[in-house]
Amino acid sequence: MHRRKNRRSSALLAAAAATAGLLLAATTASVAVAGGGHGHHGGVKKPVENRFYVPPANPGALDQIAELEAAGQQEDADGLRALISTPQAVWLTGQEGSNVKHDARRVVKDAARQRAMPVLALYNVPGRDCAQYSAGGASDTAEYQKWVKDVAKGIGKHHAVIVLEPDSLALMPGDCGQDDEEGTLTAARFAEVRYAVAKLGSLPNTTVYLDAGHSNWHSVNSIVPRLLEADVADARGFYLNPSNYQSDDDLAHYGTLISGCLAYAAEGGDPASCPNQWWPREDALGWLAGNVTADQSDWPGFVTDTSRNGQGPWTPPADTYPDPQDWCNPPDRGAGKRPTTETGHPLIDAHLWIKIPGESDGQCLRGTEGPEDPARGMVDPPAGAWFPEQALELVRLANPPLLG
Repeated sequence: MHRRKNRRSSALLAAAAATAGLLLAATTASVAVAGGGHGHHGGVKKPVENRFYVPPANPGALDQIAELEAAGQQEDADGLRALISTPQAVWLTGQEGSNVKHDARRVVKDAARQRAMPVLALYNVPGRDCAQYSAGGASDTAEYQKWVKDVAKGIGKHHAVIVLEPDSLALMPGDCGQDDEEGTLTAARFAEVRYAVAKLGSLPNTTVYLDAGHSNWHSVNSIVPRLLEADVADARGFYLNPSNYQSDDDLAHYGTLISGCLAYAAEGGDPASCPNQWWPREDALGWLAGNVTADQSDWPGFVTDTSRNGQGPWTPPADTYPDPQDWCNPPDRGAGKRPTTETGHPLIDAHLWIKIPGESDGQCLRGTEGPEDPARGMVDPPAGAWFPEQALELVRLANPPLLG
């Protein structure tokens, strides 16, 4: 793993200076240009104000707003309108009949017209989601590489932040019994992610982040070797909490430990020696201070998904469900911090809304025969479909509030 260039000397969001100071009527979220992962992104010495992109809303959200207004529930309607007018990622998924080059180009051009920075979540790696609720993806490595090439052609010289393949590293084929004894599919997964990092990272104005799961999943010692194998040194850094609910505090600590461990590995250290998130915090941070010689400004940066973590993770009632699936449409969650680069943390490049809040995680059964979600007493919508009940929870329990 080669040494990273100073994270302040190249472009985090690689925004053009022409976008500085321009406002979006739809949002007050601001973006600062800081260092990026590519050596060819150089010359940015201080932050440049910009805006994250607000994509068109899910049609189900617009229908729900109209229904709420017709029923006289104006406050809820206004809250939903605030939810969908907050910057959030655009997911490119390789769905049948789509033209990803056209789709990517449309997004980046629309963002340029808004003087905004688009966040693209690429989600088409073979065997994605271990064939669960969001199963799909390219049929093989060759098809995936062609798809990535088309994404790159669509982006071209436009600016984009790329959240590369949620769950691609935290949920490998070998993690769910899909692989053979030789680890063929796991090896292919690493090759696919490395290819995407190289292809998309070679574009002049992109910033790429790799999947590192979240703080209640892999230990630091487990995820860091995967990031290294996936060539995280050639990306800007990594992202945490995609489509999940972990608290900002836990994510900040976990990300700091991952970043420090990556810096330690860059100096020749063994990631197995690094502290993980279950160490006492003071001991873990003390270990980093005593064992990592690189200045923290040279450590990899990371971003967090705060779209649904305003109330933190859900704790299922004890001994209630055979498989609680605490990640799957948990009840009574709220939207979290708005997208911004003013994070107050030296390693957190930005808080982003990666998951589109209000869209279902899938038809959650929690180990029962279904068809109802026993935690909700209803059949949840399919993955990606608008979920009116959950959307209202996210609005009403948002922290900080969406209105006022």
